Amino acid sequence: MPRSARLDAPGILHHVMIRGIERRKIFRDDADRDNLLERLAHLLSETQTRCYAWALMPNHAHFLFRSGPAGLPTLMRRLLTGYAVSFNNRHKRHGQLFQNRYKSIICQEDLYLNELVRYIHLNPLRGKLVSDFERLGRYPFCGHGVLLGHRDRSWQNTDYVLGFFGKTLRTSRKKYLAYVKKGIELGRREDLIGGGLIRSLGGWEAVKREQRKSARRVKGDERILGDSDFVENVLFEAKESLNRHYNLRRSGYDFQKIANRVGELMDLEPMPLT
Repeated sequence: MPRSARLDAPGILHHVMIRGIERRKIFRDDADRDNLLERLAHLLSETQTRCYAWALMPNHAHFLFRSGPAGLPTLMRRLLTGYAVSFNNRHKRHGQLFQNRYKSIICQEDLYLNELVRYIHLNPLRGKLVSDFERLGRYPFCGHGVLLGHRDRSWQNTDYVLGFFGKTLRTSRKKYLAYVKKGIELGRREDLIGGGLIRSLGGWEAVKREQRKSARRVKGDERILGDSDFVENVLFEAKESLNRHYNLRRSGYDFQKIANRVGELMDLEPMPLT
Protein backbone atom coordinates (compact mmCIF):
# COMPACT_ATOMS: atom_id res chain seq x y z
CA MET A 1 0.00 0.00 0.00
CA PRO A 2 1.53 3.37 -1.01
CA ARG A 3 2.49 5.81 1.70
CA SER A 4 0.31 8.87 2.25
CA ALA A 5 1.98 12.17 1.40
CA ARG A 6 3.20 14.35 4.24
CA LEU A 7 0.94 17.25 5.17
CA ASP A 8 2.69 20.35 6.42
CA ALA A 9 2.80 24.14 6.33
CA PRO A 10 4.51 26.75 8.52
CA GLY A 11 2.64 27.18 11.80
CA ILE A 12 0.91 23.79 11.73
CA LEU A 13 0.65 21.83 14.98
CA HIS A 14 2.02 18.27 14.76
CA HIS A 15 1.94 15.31 17.14
CA VAL A 16 5.09 13.43 16.13
CA MET A 17 5.97 9.88 17.13
CA ILE A 18 9.19 7.97 16.47
CA ARG A 19 9.66 4.29 17.22
CA GLY A 20 12.56 1.85 17.13
CA ILE A 21 12.62 -0.81 14.45
CA GLU A 22 10.92 -3.99 15.66
CA ARG A 23 10.14 -2.02 18.83
CA ARG A 24 13.79 -2.15 19.87
CA LYS A 25 15.30 0.48 22.14
CA ILE A 26 16.31 3.78 20.59
CA PHE A 27 17.80 4.94 23.91
CA ARG A 28 20.10 2.64 25.86
CA ASP A 29 21.17 5.13 28.51
CA ASP A 30 20.95 8.76 29.57
CA ALA A 31 23.85 9.69 27.28
CA ASP A 32 21.72 8.66 24.30
CA ARG A 33 18.79 10.71 25.58
CA ASP A 34 20.98 13.76 26.16
CA ASN A 35 22.41 13.34 22.68
CA LEU A 36 18.97 13.51 21.06
CA LEU A 37 17.89 16.47 23.18
CA GLU A 38 21.05 18.44 22.38
CA ARG A 39 20.45 17.89 18.67
CA LEU A 40 16.80 18.82 19.08
CA ALA A 41 17.62 22.06 20.92
CA HIS A 42 19.94 23.15 18.13
CA LEU A 43 17.55 22.24 15.31
CA LEU A 44 14.49 23.81 16.91
CA SER A 45 16.29 27.13 17.00
CA GLU A 46 17.72 26.76 13.51
CA THR A 47 14.40 25.78 11.89
CA GLN A 48 12.27 28.12 14.06
CA THR A 49 10.17 25.17 15.21
CA ARG A 50 8.35 25.38 18.54
CA CYS A 51 8.09 22.48 20.97
CA TYR A 52 5.19 22.38 23.44
CA ALA A 53 5.47 18.82 24.82
CA TRP A 54 7.77 15.82 24.62
CA ALA A 55 8.53 12.51 26.30
CA LEU A 56 11.33 10.00 25.70
CA MET A 57 10.50 6.33 26.26
CA PRO A 58 12.92 3.38 25.87
CA ASN A 59 11.78 2.40 22.36
CA HIS A 60 9.81 5.42 21.20
CA ALA A 61 9.27 9.14 21.75
CA HIS A 62 6.49 11.72 21.43
CA PHE A 63 6.72 15.41 20.51
CA LEU A 64 4.25 18.23 19.98
CA PHE A 65 5.73 20.66 17.45
CA ARG A 66 4.61 23.76 15.60
CA SER A 67 6.48 23.68 12.31
CA GLY A 68 8.63 26.61 11.25
CA PRO A 69 9.28 28.10 7.80
CA ALA A 70 11.53 25.18 6.77
CA GLY A 71 8.77 22.67 7.52
CA LEU A 72 8.64 19.64 9.76
CA PRO A 73 10.38 17.19 7.35
CA THR A 74 13.58 19.26 7.42
CA LEU A 75 13.71 19.17 11.21
CA MET A 76 12.91 15.46 11.46
CA ARG A 77 15.26 14.35 8.71
CA ARG A 78 18.22 16.12 10.26
CA LEU A 79 17.33 15.10 13.81
CA LEU A 80 16.78 11.39 13.12
CA THR A 81 19.61 10.94 10.62
CA GLY A 82 22.17 12.63 12.84
CA TYR A 83 21.02 10.76 15.93
CA ALA A 84 20.94 7.36 14.19
CA VAL A 85 24.50 7.77 12.89
CA SER A 86 25.71 8.85 16.34
CA PHE A 87 23.83 5.99 18.06
CA ASN A 88 25.25 3.37 15.69
CA ASN A 89 28.79 4.67 16.09
CA ARG A 90 28.54 4.83 19.86
CA HIS A 91 27.10 1.35 20.25
CA LYS A 92 29.08 -0.21 17.37
CA ARG A 93 25.99 -1.34 15.50
CA HIS A 94 24.84 -1.15 11.87
CA GLY A 95 21.55 -0.85 10.07
CA GLN A 96 18.28 0.95 10.53
CA LEU A 97 17.41 2.35 13.95
CA PHE A 98 13.90 3.70 13.45
CA GLN A 99 10.78 1.89 12.30
CA ASN A 100 9.80 3.24 8.87
CA ARG A 101 9.11 6.95 8.75
CA TYR A 102 8.25 8.99 11.80
CA LYS A 103 4.51 9.39 12.30
CA SER A 104 3.14 12.92 12.14
CA ILE A 105 -0.46 13.92 12.82
CA ILE A 106 -1.68 17.43 12.10
CA CYS A 107 -3.79 18.61 15.04
CA GLN A 108 -6.56 21.15 15.43
CA GLU A 109 -5.11 23.45 18.03
CA ASP A 110 -8.20 24.82 19.76
CA LEU A 111 -9.58 21.32 20.36
CA TYR A 112 -6.45 19.28 21.02
CA LEU A 113 -3.39 21.26 22.12
CA ASN A 114 -3.96 20.90 25.88
CA GLU A 115 -5.20 17.32 25.47
CA LEU A 116 -2.03 16.37 23.61
CA VAL A 117 0.29 18.10 26.07
CA ARG A 118 -1.33 16.06 28.84
CA TYR A 119 -1.37 12.81 26.86
CA ILE A 120 2.31 13.11 25.89
CA HIS A 121 3.49 14.09 29.36
CA LEU A 122 1.70 11.17 31.02
CA ASN A 123 3.57 8.64 28.88
CA PRO A 124 6.38 7.95 31.39
CA LEU A 125 3.77 7.25 34.08
CA ARG A 126 1.70 4.97 31.85
CA GLY A 127 4.90 3.24 30.75
CA LYS A 128 5.95 2.75 34.40
CA LEU A 129 9.19 4.69 34.01
CA VAL A 130 8.15 6.51 37.19
CA SER A 131 6.27 4.93 40.08
CA ASP A 132 3.75 7.69 40.76
CA PHE A 133 2.47 11.06 39.61
CA GLU A 134 4.67 13.04 42.00
CA ARG A 135 7.83 11.50 40.55
CA LEU A 136 6.68 12.33 37.02
CA GLY A 137 7.42 15.98 37.75
CA ARG A 138 11.06 15.08 38.43
CA TYR A 139 11.54 12.75 35.46
CA PRO A 140 14.30 14.42 33.43
CA PHE A 141 13.29 13.21 29.97
CA CYS A 142 9.79 14.63 29.72
CA GLY A 143 8.50 18.18 29.29
CA HIS A 144 6.13 17.93 32.26
CA GLY A 145 8.78 18.89 34.81
CA VAL A 146 9.85 21.83 32.64
CA LEU A 147 6.32 23.25 32.72
CA LEU A 148 6.32 22.90 36.50
CA GLY A 149 9.66 24.74 36.76
CA HIS A 150 11.61 21.75 38.07
CA ARG A 151 13.94 21.69 35.06
CA ASP A 152 15.21 24.26 32.59
CA ARG A 153 14.91 23.46 28.89
CA SER A 154 15.04 26.85 27.20
CA TRP A 155 14.00 25.34 23.85
CA GLN A 156 10.63 24.17 25.21
CA ASN A 157 7.90 26.79 24.80
CA THR A 158 6.38 26.81 28.28
CA ASP A 159 4.81 30.28 28.24
CA TYR A 160 2.43 29.42 25.43
CA VAL A 161 1.13 26.26 27.10
CA LEU A 162 0.87 27.73 30.60
CA GLY A 163 -0.97 30.74 29.16
CA PHE A 164 -4.01 28.51 28.66
CA PHE A 165 -4.22 27.80 32.40
CA GLY A 166 -3.91 31.20 34.04
CA LYS A 167 -2.55 34.74 33.97
CA THR A 168 0.12 34.28 36.64
CA LEU A 169 2.85 31.67 36.66
CA ARG A 170 1.82 30.28 40.04
CA THR A 171 -1.84 29.93 39.08
CA SER A 172 -1.17 28.48 35.65
CA ARG A 173 1.21 25.84 37.01
CA LYS A 174 -1.27 24.84 39.71
CA LYS A 175 -4.12 24.49 37.21
CA TYR A 176 -1.91 22.72 34.68
CA LEU A 177 -0.83 20.19 37.32
CA ALA A 178 -4.45 19.48 38.29
CA TYR A 179 -5.41 19.12 34.62
CA VAL A 180 -2.66 16.58 33.93
CA LYS A 181 -3.45 14.62 37.08
CA LYS A 182 -7.08 14.36 36.03
CA GLY A 183 -5.94 12.73 32.79
CA ILE A 184 -4.58 9.66 34.59
CA GLU A 185 -8.07 8.17 34.93
CA LEU A 186 -8.65 8.55 31.17
CA GLY A 187 -6.03 5.87 30.42
CA ARG A 188 -4.63 5.42 26.93
CA ARG A 189 -6.26 7.80 24.47
CA GLU A 190 -6.56 6.01 21.15
CA ASP A 191 -8.62 8.95 19.89
CA LEU A 192 -5.52 11.18 20.08
CA ILE A 193 -3.37 9.35 17.54
CA GLY A 194 -5.00 10.42 14.30
CA GLY A 195 -7.90 9.75 12.00
CA GLY A 196 -9.91 12.94 12.48
CA LEU A 197 -13.45 12.16 13.57
CA ILE A 198 -13.11 8.53 12.58
CA ARG A 199 -11.10 7.74 15.71
CA SER A 200 -12.68 10.28 18.02
CA LEU A 201 -16.19 9.06 17.18
CA GLY A 202 -15.19 5.45 17.78
CA GLY A 203 -14.44 4.03 14.34
CA TRP A 204 -16.18 3.77 10.99
CA GLU A 205 -19.39 2.28 12.38
CA ALA A 206 -19.80 5.27 14.68
CA VAL A 207 -19.06 7.59 11.76
CA LYS A 208 -21.78 5.92 9.69
CA ARG A 209 -24.27 6.29 12.54
CA GLU A 210 -23.36 9.96 12.86
CA GLN A 211 -23.81 10.47 9.13
CA ARG A 212 -27.23 8.79 9.15
CA LYS A 213 -28.29 10.86 12.15
CA SER A 214 -27.08 14.24 10.90
CA ALA A 215 -27.26 13.69 7.11
CA ARG A 216 -23.84 15.37 6.97
CA ARG A 217 -20.74 13.89 5.44
CA VAL A 218 -17.99 13.21 7.98
CA LYS A 219 -14.44 13.48 6.73
CA GLY A 220 -11.53 11.56 8.25
CA ASP A 221 -7.87 11.09 7.50
CA GLU A 222 -5.20 9.17 9.46
CA ARG A 223 -2.83 12.14 9.12
CA ILE A 224 -5.16 14.65 10.77
CA LEU A 225 -6.72 15.03 14.22
CA GLY A 226 -9.63 17.44 14.24
CA ASP A 227 -13.27 17.95 13.49
CA SER A 228 -14.72 17.36 10.05
CA ASP A 229 -14.38 20.96 8.83
CA PHE A 230 -10.76 21.12 9.96
CA VAL A 231 -9.92 17.86 8.16
CA GLU A 232 -11.64 19.10 4.98
CA ASN A 233 -9.76 22.42 5.08
CA VAL A 234 -6.36 20.82 5.63
CA LEU A 235 -6.88 18.38 2.76
CA PHE A 236 -8.14 21.16 0.49
CA GLU A 237 -5.11 23.36 1.23
CA ALA A 238 -2.75 20.44 0.69
CA LYS A 239 -4.37 19.62 -2.66
CA GLU A 240 -4.23 23.26 -3.76
CA SER A 241 -0.54 23.46 -2.85
CA LEU A 242 0.22 20.25 -4.73
CA ASN A 243 -1.76 21.41 -7.77
CA ARG A 244 0.14 24.72 -7.86
CA HIS A 245 3.43 22.84 -7.67
CA TYR A 246 2.64 20.58 -10.61
CA ASN A 247 1.02 23.35 -12.66
CA LEU A 248 4.22 25.39 -12.38
CA ARG A 249 6.35 22.40 -13.40
CA ARG A 250 4.08 21.66 -16.38
CA SER A 251 4.46 25.30 -17.44
CA GLY A 252 8.23 24.92 -17.47
CA TYR A 253 8.92 26.85 -14.28
CA ASP A 254 11.76 25.73 -12.04
CA PHE A 255 13.80 27.53 -9.40
CA GLN A 256 16.34 28.88 -11.91
CA LYS A 257 13.65 30.27 -14.19
CA ILE A 258 11.86 31.95 -11.28
CA ALA A 259 15.15 33.39 -10.02
CA ASN A 260 15.93 34.77 -13.49
CA ARG A 261 12.49 36.36 -13.72
CA VAL A 262 12.86 38.00 -10.30
CA GLY A 263 16.26 39.30 -11.43
CA GLU A 264 14.68 40.86 -14.52
CA LEU A 265 11.97 42.57 -12.50
CA MET A 266 14.41 43.86 -9.87
CA ASP A 267 17.13 44.74 -12.40
CA LEU A 268 19.58 42.34 -10.76
CA GLU A 269 22.45 40.50 -12.40
CA PRO A 270 21.52 36.81 -12.76
CA MET A 271 23.61 34.34 -10.78
CA PRO A 272 23.81 30.73 -12.04
CA LEU A 273 23.05 27.95 -9.59
CA THR A 274 25.93 25.65 -8.61
